[in-house]
Amino acid sequence: MNKPQIAYICFDIVPAPKGAAIHIMAFSMALAGDFDHLQLVTVSPTAARIDVNEMYPHIRQTMLPALGKNLIARVLYFQNSLRVWLQDQRFAVVHIRSIYEGLIIASNKQQYCDRLIFEVNGLPSIELKYRYPGVTDDPVLLHKLHTQEQICLTAADLIVTPSSVTAAYLQSRGIPAQKIKVIPNGVDLNVFIYKHSNTLPTLKNDAPNALQMIYFGTLSPWQGVNLAIEALELVNKDFPAYLTVIGQARDYQIKKLKQLALKLGVTDKLTILEPTSQTQLIEHIHAADMILAPLMPSDRNLVQGCCPLKILEGMATGVPVIASDLPVVRELGEDKVHFLLVKPGSAKAIKDAVLQLQNQKELATQLATNARQRIEQYYTWQRAGEALTAAYGELGIKRSITV
Repeated sequence: MNKPQIAYICFDIVPAPKGAAIHIMAFSMALAGDFDHLQLVTVSPTAARIDVNEMYPHIRQTMLPALGKNLIARVLYFQNSLRVWLQDQRFAVVHIRSIYEGLIIASNKQQYCDRLIFEVNGLPSIELKYRYPGVTDDPVLLHKLHTQEQICLTAADLIVTPSSVTAAYLQSRGIPAQKIKVIPNGVDLNVFIYKHSNTLPTLKNDAPNALQMIYFGTLSPWQGVNLAIEALELVNKDFPAYLTVIGQARDYQIKKLKQLALKLGVTDKLTILEPTSQTQLIEHIHAADMILAPLMPSDRNLVQGCCPLKILEGMATGVPVIASDLPVVRELGEDKVHFLLVKPGSAKAIKDAVLQLQNQKELATQLATNARQRIEQYYTWQRAGEALTAAYGELGIKRSITV
C-alpha cells in the first residue's frame, strides 16, 4: 500500500453507531476513492494502539488510546498518543474535526502538512457546557476553548461545515466566507430504505391500534427528548400511543428520562433502547407511525448550528417526520411538504402535530413520499463525498500523489 497523502484525524471511535462515526466513514471512503489512499486516525476502543490495513478499500486506520475517567483526561492522553504517532510523519493534507486532535496540527502546521482542513460540526466553547454544566461558571476555561478553536480556524486552508447557520456563525468570528464550504450530511439509501406499506408489525404487539412514535439519536440535552416524553403523555389523553427512544446516553440521562416518564404516568408507554446497528434501527423506524425530532431552541442549535442527521435519515424511510421549526431544519426541506415543523420547546405543539398526522393519513403519506424524493436528490453520502473531494480539488490537491 502506498503512503497516503491525506490523514483524517478524529477524536472519535470508528466504527460506531453514532452519527459522527457514520459521517467520518462516509467522508473517509470518498477521500480514499478519489485520492487513492487515506490514513484514518481515530480513538482506540481499548488501552492499546490498533493498526488496521485496508479494513475498507484504500483506508489505513490507526486507533490511538485515549484513557481517563473524564473528557479532559482522555483528550490529554489521546494528544500524547497522537504526538508520538506524528513523529517523522508529514502529509499533503491533514483533515481534523475538533480542537482535541486539531490544536497539535494547527500549532505546528508546516511540520505536519501542506494543507489543513478543519471540518466543523460542533465547537466545545458552545457544546461542552451541556455535558459539564460547571463550564459556564469557568470563564477562563471558556476563553481557552474559544482561543484554541480560533487557532484551528485561522490555520485552516479550508473549513467544511454541514450547515449555513454554522457558516454564518464562523463568519461572525472573523473567518472569511470564501474559506468556508457548506457540505450537508447525507444518507445511505441502501440502509435507510423506504417503507412502501403500513403492513409491518408494530413495536407493541399488545396494542396494535396504538400510535407508535420513535426518537433516535443521541440523548444530549439539546435534542429535546424530554419534550417527546411530555408529548407522549399529552397524546395519550386523546389517543393511545407509545414512544421508543433509541440512542447513546449516559446513565444519568436515562435516569432523568425515566423519572420524567414516571412523573407523567407514561412509564409503560416508553421504551428506551441502547444504540443499535443501522440495519436494526431501520426495522424500528419502519414499525413506527412517525418520527420525532424535537430539537431545543438552544445556542447549540440556533447560534452554532448543526445538520441533524436523524432528520435526514428519517426523511428517507417512508415514515413522516415531526421536527422543531428551527433554521437548521428549514435548510433541509419545507414545512408541510417534507415534514411537519412545530414550535420549538413545546410538547403541546408536538402533540398537535402527532394527532394531525393520525387524522390526516394522506398528508402523512405525502410528506413521507416528498421527503424521500428530496433526500434522493440532495442528501446522499455520495453527493456529500463528491462535494468534499471537489473542495479538495479547488485547493489544488492532486489525486494519487505519493508523498
